[in-house]
Amino acid sequence: MIGKDFTEKGRYGTIVKCAEKTNLNTATVEAPVIVESKKNLRKSLTMVFGCTLLGATAQILIKSGLKLLPQHAGLFELILIGLTNWQLMMGLCLYGGSTVLLVLALRYGELSMLYPVIALTYVWVAMLSLIFFHESVNIFKATGLLMIVGGVCVLGLSQKK
Repeated sequence: MIGKDFTEKGRYGTIVKCAEKTNLNTATVEAPVIVESKKNLRKSLTMVFGCTLLGATAQILIKSGLKLLPQHAGLFELILIGLTNWQLMMGLCLYGGSTVLLVLALRYGELSMLYPVIALTYVWVAMLSLIFFHESVNIFKATGLLMIVGGVCVLGLSQKK
């Protein structure tokens, strides 16, 4: 049985092919392991951060658009009015764009490291709600938002090698 290890530079990072084994009767090759490069990690974190900003903006636009809909309308009427409501439609499009950006980011990074960053969307929504809807911030909400930011930072630091 012959074994060898080698690395190969791939599109998404360094691909490490481990213990490729050859036997006279059978040949088995283990799956390649992708080692993330710092460039790809930075790219994925930037995309996820952008995803949080898009998602928060989408939520604000959706809320603004929903305020314009009549209170006592049937489902069909709401759908027709909603289709002509630019804020609602733009919010839904941004929300879809946010999802696409997340999918692209996941190609380059680890889910366990990237997904907690999505929690920052709550922070952006709270800040934008304060500005656009004049919502109040009490000590409990402020503490919760700080805990979210702190939690994302701690998880980010724990992932560094």
